[in-house]
Amino acid sequence: MPTPRRKRIPRVALLIETTRSYTRGMLAGVRRYVAENGPWSTFVELRAPDSPPPPWLARWQGDGILTRTFTPELNKAVTATGLPAVELRSTQLPHQRPFVGIDNSAIGQAVADHFLNRGYRHFALYSLRTEAFFIERIENFSHRLRAAGHSCIELPSSASEKPRDWEQSQQRLMDSLRQLPKPIGIFAATDQLAVHLLDACLRVGLAVPEEVAVVGCENDETLCSLATPPLTSVELDGERVGFEAARLLDRLMSSGKAPMKPTLVPPRGIITRESSDDLVITDALIAQACRIIREQACDGLTVDTLCRRLNTSRSTLERRMKTAIDRTPKEEIQRIRFRDVQRLLTVTDLTLEAIAERTGFVHPHYLQTAFKDRHGLTPGAFRRQRR
Repeated sequence: MPTPRRKRIPRVALLIETTRSYTRGMLAGVRRYVAENGPWSTFVELRAPDSPPPPWLARWQGDGILTRTFTPELNKAVTATGLPAVELRSTQLPHQRPFVGIDNSAIGQAVADHFLNRGYRHFALYSLRTEAFFIERIENFSHRLRAAGHSCIELPSSASEKPRDWEQSQQRLMDSLRQLPKPIGIFAATDQLAVHLLDACLRVGLAVPEEVAVVGCENDETLCSLATPPLTSVELDGERVGFEAARLLDRLMSSGKAPMKPTLVPPRGIITRESSDDLVITDALIAQACRIIREQACDGLTVDTLCRRLNTSRSTLERRMKTAIDRTPKEEIQRIRFRDVQRLLTVTDLTLEAIAERTGFVHPHYLQTAFKDRHGLTPGAFRRQRR
């Protein structure tokens, strides 16, 4: 009996940059599709957005390509292969490839609702207008606000996310921030632009989020965690984009039939961090109290000390704070302390004794007991879970 011929394994090139959380999620989605439906022989390398086409691509005897195309050179090289290919980046470069990507129109609406639900009545956006997906994000943000009866200010931006003159660009942004009505919610079309905003707020001395709340987009873990304060951001579903793109390419390699419409994947949601984690506070006394707590809670701040700083009675402060944010001064101080405990457990290897000292807890044993009562697991278990 003759041995059955082995089915040829498809050879697929993954021309996807590996520098961002979103695109690494895409690669994870491709990997999941291949694990369930493969195998594929895949070419993948460390790439940046401006990486040139691989030198071997022109001679490659492959079967399909998944590409995020930033440059005319890569666009030309992918087209010249004549192979089935799926585009994963919304681009203005001319091509006939089917597209799989994020539904950017849903992003702007989600951010607008995030601010509206927190009581904001002043809004601004900070974006480039160099790409179609930037424009889709900010126009739908503005459209949702107009439908709710609000206007939106567009802040001046540089020509790119990496301006040639950093200080000049930041100075222009700082001047604009000073003139904005407060409190205000600002949507930055990318996390990198949001980090620029937070830096400008820090330099000007604007409190975030009490005066300026900022939401970015793409939820790049490195940028969001390094920002001061940590950045709220829209989480894109890169894994599903990669999975759907791999499924479409598999279909193209089998039948050659491409869908007429782009495949759009909604964002996963908004990951709320300190840059927008509060309701709008219209009570000036409570806004000042929250700012002091945010800045000094981990330095051993007490409610009595806070009352003296504000020149008000404890009963007045407790009543007005409960009305404004539905928390007492003591609860707010503890919330900020435990928030910093969580951050230090996640991003450092500090001992519990060191964390207790840095967050205003006198005894590490008390911190351990209180943390377990609050979160349902010990600090050590929390650290292992997060990692």
